[in-house]
Amino acid sequence: MSVDIDTVKRVARLARIAVSEEEASRMTGELNGILGFVEQLSEVNIEGVEPMTSVMPMAMRERRDVVADGGIADDIVANAPVSDRNFFLVPKVVE
Repeated sequence: MSVDIDTVKRVARLARIAVSEEEASRMTGELNGILGFVEQLSEVNIEGVEPMTSVMPMAMRERRDVVADGGIADDIVANAPVSDRNFFLVPKVVE
């Protein structure tokens, strides 16, 4: 895959990034280099390689899934302008 200067300008416009002609031509070469490297990765044989989350083998640490109310509802609504029975009260916005 190859990127031309028009594609770089289009991507920059979509990303709302202002680029000059000089910057766009420099980015064209850089993006083509990156895409060339990514194409090389597709040639790597990954047959039999297990997916991993880290380069070091380790077990995922998991916390217990416990349902709790937190016990701090009063602290949470303490700074609310208006609250009622630990609920935030907001003005009606839709009729």
